[in-house]
Amino acid sequence: MADLTIQQRLNTLPNALKKSRFLNNRGIGKEIGFYIFDYDPEHEPLVQEYLPILTAKLQGISEPLLVTEISLYQIILNILEQRGFLQKAFDLEAKSGSPKLMKSIKPILRPEQIIEYIQGQLQGIEDIILITGVGESWPILRSHTILNNLHAVLDKVPLVMFFPGFYDGHELRLFNLLKDDNYYRAFPLIPRQEQLI
Repeated sequence: MADLTIQQRLNTLPNALKKSRFLNNRGIGKEIGFYIFDYDPEHEPLVQEYLPILTAKLQGISEPLLVTEISLYQIILNILEQRGFLQKAFDLEAKSGSPKLMKSIKPILRPEQIIEYIQGQLQGIEDIILITGVGESWPILRSHTILNNLHAVLDKVPLVMFFPGFYDGHELRLFNLLKDDNYYRAFPLIPRQEQLI
């Protein structure tokens, strides 16, 4: 089986996300429709460049799909800004380093607060939710923690996490190096290799 290029995999996304099987979470047992689109970290700029194209393609069809993109990194910045701590966080990191910053902001960015913030961003009528900013938000936020906590609040809308690393259906390996955790509840969305029929 031949490896697909990142561009080939991105180009298959619109059709994959338009399928009624995907939108209705059919054929995946009783599990919630959480999917992971994994890619090599060096392809992050290409993926980010493609996301607005993907959204436009899904909104430009005869029955447009409402796509909501949620950036974990932007959530971190927004929460710190709302708490009046963003500039202090920048100053603290510059003065004392990342470990001190992490210890300082950890109580502000607990998983339940992140999930509550995400819920507040959702309109309740989404067809698809895209989670981005996974690499940028590490190590403050861990992808498996976010997914585990989102299972409790999202039960009908399919979710796709764009993951700069490797996911084999069992293990998340951020940046292809760091083992995030074993995670069995999401489905790989577009395989890295051509599937023989």
